[in-house]
Amino acid sequence: MFAMILGYTVPDWALFIAPVLGTVMYAWGGWPFLTGAVSELRSRKPGMMLLIGLAITVAFFASWGATLGLLHHELEFWWELALLIVIMLLGHWIEMRSLAQTSSALDTLAALLPDEAERVEGDQIVKVSPADLQVGDVVVVRPGGSVPADGKIVDGRADMDESMVTGESRPVARGTGDPVTAGTVATDSGLRVEVTATGDETTLAGIQRLVTEAQNSSSRAQRIADKAAALLFWFALGAAAITAVVWTVVGNPDAAVVRTITVLVIACPHALGLAIPLVVSIATERAARGGVLVKDRLALESMRTVDTVLFDKTGTLTKGEPTVSAVEPVGDLDADQVLAIAAAAEADSEHPLARAIVRAAKDKNLTLPKATGFSSSPAVGVTATVDGAEIRVGGPRLLEDVGASEVDTADAWRSEGAIILHVTRDGKVIGGLKLADEIRPESREAVDALHKLGVQVVMITGDAEAVANAVGAELGIDRVFAHVRPEDKSSKVAELQKEGRKVAMVGDGVNDAPALAQADVGIAIGAGTDVAIASAGVILASSDPRSVLSVIQLSRAAYRKMKQNLWWAAGYNLISVPLAAGVLAPIGFVLPMSIGAILMSLSTVVVALNAQLLRRIDLSPEASTRAALDS
Repeated sequence: MFAMILGYTVPDWALFIAPVLGTVMYAWGGWPFLTGAVSELRSRKPGMMLLIGLAITVAFFASWGATLGLLHHELEFWWELALLIVIMLLGHWIEMRSLAQTSSALDTLAALLPDEAERVEGDQIVKVSPADLQVGDVVVVRPGGSVPADGKIVDGRADMDESMVTGESRPVARGTGDPVTAGTVATDSGLRVEVTATGDETTLAGIQRLVTEAQNSSSRAQRIADKAAALLFWFALGAAAITAVVWTVVGNPDAAVVRTITVLVIACPHALGLAIPLVVSIATERAARGGVLVKDRLALESMRTVDTVLFDKTGTLTKGEPTVSAVEPVGDLDADQVLAIAAAAEADSEHPLARAIVRAAKDKNLTLPKATGFSSSPAVGVTATVDGAEIRVGGPRLLEDVGASEVDTADAWRSEGAIILHVTRDGKVIGGLKLADEIRPESREAVDALHKLGVQVVMITGDAEAVANAVGAELGIDRVFAHVRPEDKSSKVAELQKEGRKVAMVGDGVNDAPALAQADVGIAIGAGTDVAIASAGVILASSDPRSVLSVIQLSRAAYRKMKQNLWWAAGYNLISVPLAAGVLAPIGFVLPMSIGAILMSLSTVVVALNAQLLRRIDLSPEASTRAALDS
């Protein structure tokens, strides 16, 4: 081709360089497309692979025929064949890279269990693998240790941290006869637990199965490009057949062969092959810079159609950890003094509520008096000596022990679902502490922006209705699902889907994993558990709920670019194929193959440049939210 354009003669010894290299390109570079074409033929679903395979095969054999002098010299397409394969391989590589999946949710679930369990055998305690436990065995769970299997407490009492399973921050008091779940942690005291379920029968294994089922049942939408390629295949095949018949009927069989093969080669979707993979590649790269990691391309495509966003409360709309939100002093002390005294007493405790009290005092830069004689009593509270007085901090059992009454604001706090602790000095109440899971300051803005886009906002939580309704009312959330058990969250997603809604689920806990997989789009908070991240299609690097708006903005912008590129790529074929077929031959114009190849390359350049415009989008949570509110 270049010799013809530039007007020089190729030496005889070099005439077979192009055929040899072209054969290597066809056999090696074209292998993915040839095998894909065979698969589409076997499944009777012609698409892009068959069209590419047909085009490179026709170009290959026509080029050898022309090289050997068996066919017209215009049918030597070695340059076009190489260009075709290189561009299509580039598109194929980009697509495969963008579709690569990482991480395993199921491996992370299994990692919640301890490596060893301490089984009671007579008067001895023997270390065994959790897999060796049987129903009826009694195991020892030490303070800070994980429960190795589902069971019930036969001795002891402790506040259980169930956040790794339930996603909820509040420790739950468990005593003799209460059930405990494998993977949960005894925060402040040791327990003896009788095993009631092992292996596949545990709650953790049940969540594991739900994740697997939801992932396997997720529908895989037919790719837009494949639909376009299927239509384009029949269009090209029909055009080639009509071309052959018409040129033969008019008495020019040589031109019929040239025009037919030119149509098949020129119809190959260079631009169509890059139209979607290139957009996805740039979109995912741009998203990563904006703190949004796209693991599943279909999740990104689906986000534009979402009309309901389901937020898990704890760790998503709220910070996921208890915070001192109010202090009610009694007597002559002020709120800061009560908080400082309580923090001094709690300073040596590792309990989550104790850490929240100490953190609140430090945030206010309060000076903590020295405390001595620290002791902790499960389900009652802590005791320490501060400035020569006995200071106790605890819940309702503490008030029973000292025979005191609650602070006046306790009922109002309780109606909001808050945790209420009291502080006593030498047996007298000196103040009350209100602790709650603090709402993120960005949550209200995120909810308002979603409403502006016409998206319904739903919240789901394992908390009591009082807590859930208080948070829902403060944020203006449309619907609230409260007191939902971990294994029921995915069924709530399915319930919304049965209403005809396209649901995006935003969560961070292990218990959110089945719901994330069940949802049309699963979005995991980056600060959440690995299993939630592994089950989601989109991951937010920050804990800012406004990042959901960034995902929606990116999805809509990427979809626009996909449509524009598809129309351009398909439009090129709709125009160039008739010209290659010789529709304007009566007026003396027939599109040369070389010009068609150049136009084919230009269409690819246009598609690539159009995709690059995605880089101009600002995906910061602030910018995305502002754009939604201003729309």
